Amino acid sequence: MKSEFNVDELVPHSGRMSLLSEITGYGEDWLSAAVDITPASMFADEQGVPSWVGLEYMAQAIGAWAGLQERKQGRTPRLGFLLGTRKYSVPVAWFLPGERIHVKVTRNMQAENGLCAFDCELQGRDYEVTASLNIYQPEDADVFLRDAK
Repeated sequence: MKSEFNVDELVPHSGRMSLLSEITGYGEDWLSAAVDITPASMFADEQGVPSWVGLEYMAQAIGAWAGLQERKQGRTPRLGFLLGTRKYSVPVAWFLPGERIHVKVTRNMQAENGLCAFDCELQGRDYEVTASLNIYQPEDADVFLRDAK
């Protein structure tokens, strides 16, 4: 099912820091999105976008999934924090201009305290990458950040 919301309504990033191009589908425990690599893409240079940015594509897709859950309950999307990843290895150094990256995230585990684990996939021109991301989404990010000082 395609989302009735656009990326800007789901991910609490603004301007060039919002990296997803569109939400392409979702279900109860998953979301798929696309990223179009252009010369204007955040982090792009003459070679394209460094492949390490794929972690942020995955994290923002998770943010979009979480934002969709909030929107379906009539609430505003909340901030989340990437805690870590396992097994992120990309066989290319750059995502190339003109390339469309497909991202899929699937919730693996969600605890009541805001900790979540997601299985993630990136598909590009001739490769597929998988990784696991651990996320923390506090009830109130402002309080969390203030208390973390």
